[in-house]
Amino acid sequence: MIIHIFLLIIGFVLLIKGADFFVDSASQIALHFHVSELIIGLTIVAFGTSLPEAAVSITSAYTGTTGIAIGNIIGSNIANVLLILGISGIIGQLTVQKRRFILKFLMLLLQQYYY
Repeated sequence: MIIHIFLLIIGFVLLIKGADFFVDSASQIALHFHVSELIIGLTIVAFGTSLPEAAVSITSAYTGTTGIAIGNIIGSNIANVLLILGISGIIGQLTVQKRRFILKFLMLLLQQYYY
């Protein structure tokens, strides 16, 4: 049990150090190619954070366990959307226009009806 806790702590330390190295390297690439750090953040870092999900999906599709690939995609999208909405809701007030909400809701219902 103690060895598992030790390995978990080592894993977290390596994960944090690896993330720092990854972000610092992306910033150095931006400086080298005279590209905005925002562009690097939106491309390289975004790709790097999605790479583990892509690896799981590709591996599971290749081995024939497509349910894992589909679950990974759906779970990832749900988590990303809910985390973004949740953090945005904590930081500030989210306002939605009633007319726009009703229109989007009706479109969603129609889409579900025809598919």
